[in-house]
Amino acid sequence: EVQLVESGGGLVQPGGSLRLSCAASGFTFSSYAMHWVRQAPRKGREWLSGIDSGGQITIYAESVKGRFTISRDNTKNTLTLQMTSLKPEDTAVYYCAKVSSALVSPFPIVEYWGQGTQVTVSS
Repeated sequence: EVQLVESGGGLVQPGGSLRLSCAASGFTFSSYAMHWVRQAPRKGREWLSGIDSGGQITIYAESVKGRFTISRDNTKNTLTLQMTSLKPEDTAVYYCAKVSSALVSPFPIVEYWGQGTQVTVSS
């Protein structure tokens, strides 16, 4: 059974940083690209970033480019999103997502979702 479990969310002040993690299990983690997606209140899901199976290629949405960094540790089956310079508009539930390809694309077809972790940016 595929499981994706996010952690690391919380309340942070504008300009602050958070590090999200996604623990993956139930599949060969190193064989698949992974993504981060978020959903703000009353809005649709927004793709943020993706990383290929080997961790060599990363892509970002313009809204987070230069502020967020995606990475993965295939020895620990863990996906990470380092978020800096957080803004109130970054407030959302953040999801990690598995696709069925090793290649990364800004238009992922998600096969599995995690349960999400809440990030709130507020003073």
